Amino acid sequence: MTKIPPADHSVSTAGDAGGVDGRLPTQGGDEADDRDHEVTYDVVTTPVLVIGAGAAGARVAIELAESGLEPLVVGKRDYGDAHTTWAAGGINAALGSLDPEDDWPIHAADTLNEGHHLNDPEAVELTAKHMPDRIRELDEWGMSFARTDDGKINQRYFGAQSYRRTCFVGDRTGEVMLETLIDRAQALEIPYRENVMITRLLSDGTRVDGAVGFDMETGDGLLFRTNHVVLAAGGFSAAYRRHSSRDDENNGDAQALALEAGARLLDTEFVQFHPTGMVGERYGDEWDGRLVTEAVRGEGGRLYNNDGERFMERYSPDQMELDARDVVARAIAQEVREGRGTDHGGVYLDISHRDPEYIRERLPTMVERFGDLGVDITEAPMEIGPTAHYTMGGVDIDFQTGETGVEGLYAVGEAVAGVHGANRLGGNSLAETVAIGKLVGEHVSEQVTADDRAPSIADGQRALAEREFAALADLAASDGDVTPETLLEDLGELLWNHAGILRDEAGLREGLDRLEDLRARTADLRVDGDRTSRSFEYAVDLSMSLIVAEVLLRTALERTESRGAHYRTDYPKTDPDWRQNLIVAADEGGLSLQRRGVAEPSEPVREALAEGYELDYHHLE
Repeated sequence: MTKIPPADHSVSTAGDAGGVDGRLPTQGGDEADDRDHEVTYDVVTTPVLVIGAGAAGARVAIELAESGLEPLVVGKRDYGDAHTTWAAGGINAALGSLDPEDDWPIHAADTLNEGHHLNDPEAVELTAKHMPDRIRELDEWGMSFARTDDGKINQRYFGAQSYRRTCFVGDRTGEVMLETLIDRAQALEIPYRENVMITRLLSDGTRVDGAVGFDMETGDGLLFRTNHVVLAAGGFSAAYRRHSSRDDENNGDAQALALEAGARLLDTEFVQFHPTGMVGERYGDEWDGRLVTEAVRGEGGRLYNNDGERFMERYSPDQMELDARDVVARAIAQEVREGRGTDHGGVYLDISHRDPEYIRERLPTMVERFGDLGVDITEAPMEIGPTAHYTMGGVDIDFQTGETGVEGLYAVGEAVAGVHGANRLGGNSLAETVAIGKLVGEHVSEQVTADDRAPSIADGQRALAEREFAALADLAASDGDVTPETLLEDLGELLWNHAGILRDEAGLREGLDRLEDLRARTADLRVDGDRTSRSFEYAVDLSMSLIVAEVLLRTALERTESRGAHYRTDYPKTDPDWRQNLIVAADEGGLSLQRRGVAEPSEPVREALAEGYELDYHHLE
């Protein structure tokens, strides 16, 4: 993608707007409604706006550019610095490099089994079918996949996969993949604006006319005039206290923006807790929850409790450390709860039984990271514990098109729900971004007309934009006593304690009560600095996270069973009658919840399911 300076293709305009448009927390409550603002902002026109500059957004943009369009991609971070880079272990595709028996229906069956059959079968099958071609495409574009001795793309085991299906570049797969996509985007000269935060989509509930945001470096307001918006802004796992994301990413932007624009959310109760996050009490707060890639276990890493027991023998004697992520995470939580954890509240992950050179070759980032912290993982174990990692829930879309039900609004990547069901199969997150990203890009390119190259904006939507700019100005002027950082920390504790690995009705109801108390405290918010400050950014993050937190708590309360990553101690069994998706919409009365049945997979996938393929862990012994 080609970085463009803030002023390119923009004009300045001004108008008078009074009032705050509801969502953004502002100091002083209703008093803010009496303020008047001179609202100034730049107007940027583009045929397609892609919000999010990770792998999903980049793949959509590449497809649009190859169709002859010039989309604009905006991202919250510096060029190339998207959360995709943190996906370390690999990307799935049924290539059969090492296990020629593998095929896309088996990949789909593994995905459905891991998702406890709440997945959208069409989404799963599209991903599994298209991934071999997407891997070959990435290879052609220069991605430096690890190779077998005979030159094939190498593949490793990942948890709950029947065969070695995960392609990789050491433990830097996401980073190298994003670099490859960006190189391709740059070759196509796709425009990109970094450090831009979108705070509202301009929508009347039935169609979008653009988006509103601000330049995080200058503080200037931005109105994006477009008839086509693609949301690719990630998930909401960073709303939790302990998580594997950066604090300023995966805050629920995409889901909150979509819900307010009139789209629906799906499966938001399902949050994946990765079994192996770093334990901050040992390694420091900076590292708390940071992911220790599943590749460590995929290459033979073993889990031990503080008594030296290889405890997965108790929970999963056949699949051991490579059972589903929800199973391993709950096993670790159980060991800690029953007093067999470390002094820091974790357990040990050990790969030192493997050859040191093999470890350095396959896991260079882990070797370097822990080495900097004084641990040589070729000789000693890592201390780890579960961490909020990925959100299976998100925007409800049509996977052939990316359409959300709001005209002109599309979504892709971790922003959406459907591929992963109740629990994500490791290695499928990167796969979804490129497999579905290409399909969405193809469809959007077919929807753009000549009129979309110079879109207009209705007076009502311009007024909505100016109210949003006024709300942002009020937010920046907030001078109460509580900082957004404090409230985000409290929200993270709330979710960890009341909607974490283990849930029950009393805890979820208490979480909702505490959420209302927390929301009330935003009336006393203080923003330290102007609209270029981290304090202001966190205040906007807070407004998004509060919305998604309520949706998460309400859907977790509604689902009275345990399935995948959603575990209710008061309903510990899976209920066949709950093989339904929960859909959330916003209306005048607040949030509405509805159930929807799950479709059945195609005949080839049903046959693969009937065969009962599964990983035999002991191949690694």
